[in-house]
Amino acid sequence: MSGVENSLKVRRCLTFATGLVECLCFAGAVFGWASLVFVLKTEGYFGSLCVNTTGVNGTQVLDCSGQDEQFSLVFTIASFMNNFLTLPNGFLFDRFGTRVARLFGTFLYTMGTLMVAFATPALSNLLFPALSLLAVGGILFLMTNMQVGNLFGSHRSTIITLYNGAFDSSSALFLVIKLLQESGISLRTSFLFLSACSVIHLFRTFFLLPKKFIPYPLPDHYTYGITCGKSKSLTLEQTTANGDTQRMTEETPLDKDFPVKQEKSFRECVLSRFFLWHLLWLSVMQLRHYLFIGTLNPMLQRLTLGEPSLVSQYTNAFAITQLCGVLCAPWNGLIMDRHKGKPRAAGESEQESDLRASVLSLFLTALQCVLFSVCATTPYLPLQYLTFILQVLNRSFLYGGNAAFISVAFPSCHFGKLYGLVMALSAVFSVLQYPCFALVKGALDGDPLYVNIGLTLLSLLAFIHPLSVYLHCRRLSSQRAKIKASS
Repeated sequence: MSGVENSLKVRRCLTFATGLVECLCFAGAVFGWASLVFVLKTEGYFGSLCVNTTGVNGTQVLDCSGQDEQFSLVFTIASFMNNFLTLPNGFLFDRFGTRVARLFGTFLYTMGTLMVAFATPALSNLLFPALSLLAVGGILFLMTNMQVGNLFGSHRSTIITLYNGAFDSSSALFLVIKLLQESGISLRTSFLFLSACSVIHLFRTFFLLPKKFIPYPLPDHYTYGITCGKSKSLTLEQTTANGDTQRMTEETPLDKDFPVKQEKSFRECVLSRFFLWHLLWLSVMQLRHYLFIGTLNPMLQRLTLGEPSLVSQYTNAFAITQLCGVLCAPWNGLIMDRHKGKPRAAGESEQESDLRASVLSLFLTALQCVLFSVCATTPYLPLQYLTFILQVLNRSFLYGGNAAFISVAFPSCHFGKLYGLVMALSAVFSVLQYPCFALVKGALDGDPLYVNIGLTLLSLLAFIHPLSVYLHCRRLSSQRAKIKASS
């Protein structure tokens, strides 16, 4: 039996490590857009939209605002698709399981990399479907990997946030492509290599992840994936026969002394106060990040007065800080898991304990966003180094905290659908980034100050969510105290 236990432990560790690599190297590459734009501009994509105009002193200058607007539109559509299509992807995941969802995601991601590889300045419009496919395929990798946290019990939230941090850090992939292009390796070669890496995704799909789902809490001797030979743990027939039982196990409390309560329906979850405030919390902060990433290149052009070497320097600095997302995200998970292993208050359920622990995480994320937005609003070039640091810290907390909160606040049988729905609805809100960009380029004559101030004030709405969760926990605590006093 010890041999079987060791084999299961090795497989779980390998699943965790390879999942981290997959999220870190592939899943969120589309958010390294600022680095890829620099490469695409040097190669002349949408270059026909640059026109000669007369400057204030009568000299001829090249106006590339039309080119910038097209690049912004590419990223707006890709980021919208990344979030909005998470809803049908969530239903796909909950209905058909991990293997089908990952095969679909691998197909989309491979098609996206091939489209970028064979795009040319004459076929610049290929970037629109290509970046969207990369975004949707990448979010499917993340969604199917987050269940790996179920394999590690008390560290569940830490692993979920770690994977989300790795997703953020993968935006540095386009920095690597930028540096390779500067050293002589073509954009086509880099993206053909990424296409070939789909073999890694297929290997993990069949050998290191389950066909359906990883249950929580985890049954004894639970195994998954295609195995060679016979196993003394759960066989394929047992797993299939007990599939419904495992799904029920996911909803069973760890404390057997308490009766199993009826779980909320999907509709009840969506109409709950928690879901609505959580949606607002995510939407306002996500809009701030999307507009910042989508307008970073024009902002640096303005602050550096168009000096190419300085633009490249700050673009590289931004991309390098994105690598730190995987280091920042676990802090949020540790905040949410800090109560694990400690005795709970009398009568307090595990879910209530998890919610109470999430308040600090939600509050810190909102505070980070306000600080990041204030720095991004200040038109002082050296300050942007601090902006980059706060941006990657807040982004890591935001997406890791989003997934972790949904996993603790709602039944896990609805996780894929709720995660998909909140991302889809927040995507609709994030479309506002394009009119904001058009407003800056048009009526505000390139000065984003007023738009940035407005977004900073809008970010203050994110504090409503942690306040709501805190008041809910206080109310439950007060009710328990009254019941105890009356008894």
